[in-house]
Amino acid sequence: MSTAEWIQEAWEAGVKKVLSTSHRVGEGFPHGSHDGQFQLMPPHYWTAGFWPGLLWLVYRDRQVEELRQLAESCEAQLGEAQLGEVLHGYERLDHDMGFMWTLTSIANWQLTGSEPSKRRALMAASHLAARFNLKGSFIRAWNHPERVGWTIIDCMMNLPLLYFASKQTGDPRFKHIAKAHAEMAVNHFIREDGSAYHVVCFDPETGERTGALGGQGYAEHSAWARGAAWAIHGSILSYQHTGGADFLDAAERSARFFITHLPEDQVPYWDFRLPSFEGAPRDSSAAAIAASGLLNLAAACHGEWALFYKDKACAILQSLAQNYTAGEWEEAILLGGTGNLPGNQNINKPLIYGDYFYMEALSKLQGRSSFWEPDSQAD
Repeated sequence: MSTAEWIQEAWEAGVKKVLSTSHRVGEGFPHGSHDGQFQLMPPHYWTAGFWPGLLWLVYRDRQVEELRQLAESCEAQLGEAQLGEVLHGYERLDHDMGFMWTLTSIANWQLTGSEPSKRRALMAASHLAARFNLKGSFIRAWNHPERVGWTIIDCMMNLPLLYFASKQTGDPRFKHIAKAHAEMAVNHFIREDGSAYHVVCFDPETGERTGALGGQGYAEHSAWARGAAWAIHGSILSYQHTGGADFLDAAERSARFFITHLPEDQVPYWDFRLPSFEGAPRDSSAAAIAASGLLNLAAACHGEWALFYKDKACAILQSLAQNYTAGEWEEAILLGGTGNLPGNQNINKPLIYGDYFYMEALSKLQGRSSFWEPDSQAD
C-alpha cells in the first residue's frame, strides 16, 4: 500500500468513527474511554475542546451539517453564561483556555467567519493573559493556593490563543506574553538533551526558579512522554507565530530526543526514563501529539531534515493506524493511551486528545493546516 493510500484509509476510518460516535456523545465532552464508551466530563474540564475540534476537522472535509451544529453547541456551553458560566466563571478558568477555545471558537471563526466565536476567543485570551506572572515570565498553572508559582510544559499549546488575539486586535501585548512564556520554557523546561520537565516552580514574588516536579511523569528528572510531545508541538508553533530561532532549535532538540528514544513500533512508553519498561503502558496520545508537531517542524525545515521529520511522523502515524486503532465496539479511534499514571487515571485507555491529534496529523498529510497555526485557512 502506498503512503497516500494508507493515509486516506486511516483518515476515512477516523471519519467513520467520529460520525458513529457523534450519535451517542453528541454535544458532550468526552475524555477517556472505558469499556468501549467515552466518559463525559463537565464543560469546564481541560479536555472540553478536543471533541468539538474533531467535529470541526471532519466538518471541514465533509460539510456534514450535523457535526457543525454539535460543535457549535459544545462551544455555546463553554461561552454562554446561562449554560454553565465557563467563560464567565472565574474560578473555573485556568491555563488550559487555549486547549478549550482554540479548538472551538477559533476553529469556528476560521471555518465560518463567526463573529461571536471570535469574541469568545478574544475574551478567553484576555483571561489567559491575566495569568501571566511578570517576575517569572510564566503563565500560572491551575488555581490551587499552594501552586501560585507553578507552570507546566503543556501550556506551550495554549499560546496560539494569545498569538491569535494579537493578530486580530492589532495589540502586541498578547504576543509579548506568549513569547515571554515560550522563552521561559526554552530556558527552564527543555533540557539540553531535548527532554522536558513537566512542572517547574517559581517564587511568585521574586520570579526565582525554585525547582521542578515529576508531575505526571515518573520523577522530576525523568522524561514524561506526553510532556516531550508538548515540547515539540508547542515550540514549533511559537516558531511559526514569531520566527524566533530559539523556538525552532528547541523544537528540533525535543524532536530528536523523542525520535531516538522510541521503541520499535514508534509508540512510546508513558515515560522515556523508567527504571524498567517491563509491563509499562504505552501512550498513543503522546505519539499522536508528537507526530502532528513533527509535521509542523518538517514544514519549517528544509532539505534532508524536512524529509526526516515528515518520514518519522508518517512512521508513527502508520504504526498507530495499524496497531492501535479500535474496532467498531469502541467509540474512540485510538487504543493504548495513558492519561495520568501517577494519579491512576485512564491507564491504557483511549483518550480524546489522542484521537484529536491523530486526525489532525492525518489532515495535515492531506494538505490542510491546523487550528493552532498562523493564517490557518478554512480550505
